[in-house]
Amino acid sequence: MRPEILYPLFAQVTTLPGVGGRTAAHLARMGIARVVDLLWHLPTGMVDRRHSPRVKDAGDGVIATLTVEVARHHPAPPRGRRPYRVKCFDDSGTIDIVFFHANRDYIQEMLPEGAVRVISGKVEHFHGQVQMSHPDYILRPEDRDRIPALEPVYPLTAGLSGKVLRKAITAALDTAPDLQEWLEPAHQARQGWPDWRRAITAAHAPDHPRHLLPESPARARLAYDELLANQLALALVRERLRKRKGRAFTGDGHLRRRVEDALPFALTGDQRAVLEEIAEDMARPEAMLRLVQGDVGSGKTLVALLAMLIAVEAGAQAALLAPTEILARQHAATLAPLAAAAGVRLALLTGRDKGKSRRAILDDLASGEIDILVGTHALIERDVAFRDLGLAVIDEQHRFGVHQRLKLTSKGRGVDVLVMTATPIPRTLSLTAYGDMDVSRIIEKPPGRKPVETRTIPAARLDDVVAAIGRALKSGARAYWVCPLVEESETSDMAAAEARYKALKAIYGDQVGLVHGKMKAAERDAVMADFAAGRIALLVATTVIEVGVDVPEATIMVIEHAERFGLAQLHQLRGRVGRGGDRSTCLLLYAGPLSETARARLRTMRETDDGFRIAEEDLRLRGPGEVLGTRQSGLPEFRIADLAHHEDLLATARKDAVLALSRDPKLESARGQALRVLLYLFERDAAIRYLQSG
Repeated sequence: MRPEILYPLFAQVTTLPGVGGRTAAHLARMGIARVVDLLWHLPTGMVDRRHSPRVKDAGDGVIATLTVEVARHHPAPPRGRRPYRVKCFDDSGTIDIVFFHANRDYIQEMLPEGAVRVISGKVEHFHGQVQMSHPDYILRPEDRDRIPALEPVYPLTAGLSGKVLRKAITAALDTAPDLQEWLEPAHQARQGWPDWRRAITAAHAPDHPRHLLPESPARARLAYDELLANQLALALVRERLRKRKGRAFTGDGHLRRRVEDALPFALTGDQRAVLEEIAEDMARPEAMLRLVQGDVGSGKTLVALLAMLIAVEAGAQAALLAPTEILARQHAATLAPLAAAAGVRLALLTGRDKGKSRRAILDDLASGEIDILVGTHALIERDVAFRDLGLAVIDEQHRFGVHQRLKLTSKGRGVDVLVMTATPIPRTLSLTAYGDMDVSRIIEKPPGRKPVETRTIPAARLDDVVAAIGRALKSGARAYWVCPLVEESETSDMAAAEARYKALKAIYGDQVGLVHGKMKAAERDAVMADFAAGRIALLVATTVIEVGVDVPEATIMVIEHAERFGLAQLHQLRGRVGRGGDRSTCLLLYAGPLSETARARLRTMRETDDGFRIAEEDLRLRGPGEVLGTRQSGLPEFRIADLAHHEDLLATARKDAVLALSRDPKLESARGQALRVLLYLFERDAAIRYLQSG
């Protein structure tokens, strides 16, 4: 149950004075539905209204607060575009107050001729005349103190004025309770941070531009609170997982040796080190939960197979869950010959398996005849039963939620979990998204992999690229041509791909194939099979080929409108080539003019193929919210913390959370109770249930 002290903060915004249904609808468009959402909506700028010159001294483009006398009104003509002007003056000169499409009665009521008024807004010099369009404030001299000297500026949406939003935020701040301190006193004193209520109030009332910076005391304090809630929740989940009964799996190595003997190359040092960590985890009686991060083409799938064979050697079964059918089929195709070499039965299960064939797989799985099952979400359906599931491998973790992980592990007892991702994750994000896991990294590439040569080419040279592709196809090369999402619609990348496919097919005929996300799986797989077999030499595609597609003979990747892709995505796409022994090329076609960010992305792609360096750069350029996509289940969405600026706070918050739980595992002390409130405040309350359920 949420603590009573937080009830006012989690009330709907309509409970605040002056917030009606219409304002609530505008706020909802910005994701603001409750009082607490207003508190987290921090200002991004400030307006200084302290400058109060005479009219003659009011500079062009400055914000000024002026005291003037109203001379006369010049209403707008009934037709035409001229505005309504009100001529005003002080002892130094005249100023026009200008209104477009304004209500005449309202203007005359606000600015009666002969009255003195205080106006505040942006001054403009237009054809030698000083003017102010639609002043932010028009008040009587006795009400002058209603104009804030320093006014915060907030992100807005159409139909919502800054004044209305500020009024709602002021009302929200009035409801903010005094909360018991959850920070460790010595740390708080060292940082010079205010208490929570003073911090949230100060964050909404900056009195200097530096107070808008992420490292200002009020904002740093609030960011730390959010990171501490995140790390505390992860530590509680991790503690719960540690308590989860596991089983000790120790194989004798005979199946793994057979696979290694069948490989045409030796394992890399990184692969061996990670396998050692996995084997140690699996040998313990507690359940394993380990994340393996490996850059594109670093050999994670082989590591997964060898890990699954530990479970099989120990008499159990293993499962590999992949996010898409293409990827599941590919994993099965890659692993099947190695499993056969080890004398192990591997099967594939996807949503496409129906009727008798599906029933046969399920029967063999339940009887234990299938040792390793590879598949999609079909693996977690209710009627899929293992004889004895010992290890679950989850590929591309950020495509799955925690409960899908739990659904799969519930199909066995004491199941070990190995999670893999080819999306290199910056260390900071790794901590926030996967703090409940042990993390291993495979950085070394298998021997013989040549770096992919990357070039950036302006879209104006498209014809040259098409001609170069033609020459490459003649010499037997295979190439991908990727088209981007053009707008925020699901069909537009398909439309772009179809248009490019038609254009290239007109030149190169049946050598060209097309895949996109809207095709039926069977149709898509057939095209991919034709490309892998060389019956198609040029594959036009959307980003459905981003992850896991493995055609070693493909040596050219063309990415059209590369400026529209994120760095991590460009890196993933480039990783589709350079998988065989031949030299490979990636051509990034871009349309100018390029933004600074797009320019930096393309430069990074030219300079490095180190996925981890690319991931760090991606975090710097885009911020954490978009690196994995905030909607992706793996990554929490932060309202205040900015990982690009608060990385050091995250590391401290992690230590703080672990230490707090080691001293007070059930959060029962005075600080423990305050930390419970913190978890509820930042809506990490699911973790509280782990405390209660032991």
